[in-house]
Amino acid sequence: MTTAIRPRRSVLYMPGANERAMQKARTLPADCIILDLEDAVAPDAKELAREQVAQAARGGGYAPREVLVRINPLDTDWGEADLAVAAELPVDGIVVPKIESASMVNEVSARVRAAERVIPIWAMLETPLAILRAEQIALNANDLGCLLMGTSDLSKELRLPDNPVAGLMWSLGRALVAARAAGVDIIDGVHLALDDDAGFRAACQRARALGFDGKSLIHPKQIAAANETFGLTTEEVEHAAQVCRAHADALACGRGVAVLNGKLVENLHVEIAEHTLAKARAIAELEAAAETTWTHADRSR
Repeated sequence: MTTAIRPRRSVLYMPGANERAMQKARTLPADCIILDLEDAVAPDAKELAREQVAQAARGGGYAPREVLVRINPLDTDWGEADLAVAAELPVDGIVVPKIESASMVNEVSARVRAAERVIPIWAMLETPLAILRAEQIALNANDLGCLLMGTSDLSKELRLPDNPVAGLMWSLGRALVAARAAGVDIIDGVHLALDDDAGFRAACQRARALGFDGKSLIHPKQIAAANETFGLTTEEVEHAAQVCRAHADALACGRGVAVLNGKLVENLHVEIAEHTLAKARAIAELEAAAETTWTHADRSR
């Protein structure tokens, strides 16, 4: 596998108006932190949030986690200023809500490049039109880093009941296929019921079964379950290693095929196994580096 894997099991939104929360995010075991200027910030706090997010991003301390900024849509009163600031920040991505076409992503990308920067754009799909155009968005958007589901807004637009699982499945599947066609990651939407641990875990398991790379989170208490569900078990890693060994042994002995536990090992199985091992290494490296930063942060307090 030649493509570098970046673990995105847990993608945590942090309100930009809450300076303490953004500081705490530097010590949380989430794979990605989104400093949020949109839904998590009241209209009268938008200006303050923008200043605090800029200060937090420039202050650093989030690595090895990915740190991103979610701006307001460009057609709002705050979007233009949000993007102008975000384009200058040392961040790993800019999250853009309400994307409904590749041209909307490309406009953001062009403005970032005008600032002589190249920053991956995370496009949020949260309207029916976005879902219908998921393929066009994924395949034609410039500097696309990831697709991010906005299932709360999508559920509202689709007029789904309080338990929208069944109504979302077609949209989730379509977006997933579009992401894979474009070769980018895709992250499932949030689970709003903070006291529903079982429901949250079930939502993570459902998204993992569909093929999603991770889960959007709204509270640190959700991180552990997301990391576990979208991570790898010891058994999965060991099986992948066995597949690779069986394949290598078959090649060394001049055999055309390999057999493991009575099952034929084909090239596609080897590719899956190699991806699993690469993901396991990436997670281990991220967690080891993060533990070092947490220890340093604890000693600094």
